[in-house]
Amino acid sequence: MLENREGKEVPAVSFKVQKDGSWHTVTTEDIFAAKNVVVFSLPGAFTPTCSSTHLPRFNELAPVFKKEGIDSIVCISVNDTFVMNEWLENQEAENITVIPDGNGEFSEGMGLLVDKSAIGFGKRSWRYSMLVRNKKIEKMFIEPEVEGDPFEVSDADTMLKYINPKAKLPSFATIFTKKGCPHCTRAKKLLDDKGIIYEEIELNNKLTRRSMLNVTGGNTTPQVYLDAKYIGTADDLEKFFA
Repeated sequence: MLENREGKEVPAVSFKVQKDGSWHTVTTEDIFAAKNVVVFSLPGAFTPTCSSTHLPRFNELAPVFKKEGIDSIVCISVNDTFVMNEWLENQEAENITVIPDGNGEFSEGMGLLVDKSAIGFGKRSWRYSMLVRNKKIEKMFIEPEVEGDPFEVSDADTMLKYINPKAKLPSFATIFTKKGCPHCTRAKKLLDDKGIIYEEIELNNKLTRRSMLNVTGGNTTPQVYLDAKYIGTADDLEKFFA
């Protein structure tokens, strides 16, 4: 049975971290003392669910968590510091602090170190998230103990709803652009000024204007979607905000 440690303090552990070309020791005291911290732990960096959903959504919602009084969002995995650093850079997740639990000491102390030798992983952390206030665990969302790698309750949205069910989610945009397009620059500035996170899809020799036309119905750049709603060009975006 996986352990739920709500009401208890996090394990006292030291982590070896490589930063700026030198070794540092980071302790659980450094991470959690006198702070409100959201933690999510996962089986491994670069694995599919962890890279496509778990980490990116926590990174997206980080500004909302901050408004709700969360000082930091920490990702813990049984990987070495080099793997964790490379993964963080690859994900461009500037709002997340990654902690390498290389020896599995923290995960074992949490009662959530599991054997994944059957798939060649060795000992890894079970997937979970938790809210920690001044080293004390207030709430845990532990994935159900079933075969495979379930991902049902440890997501960022579930944690945010626990902290504040009425928290306002950020808007998110997708913008199709072309290199050197001044209207694209104008549209991106509009989104930046409104504090809206956006994904930019730049046309190239593989992703052509024809592809954009088939997807959006528009043949000029930019083409903008906001919260899954089609907006249109930079002019249309200006009208929408007006």
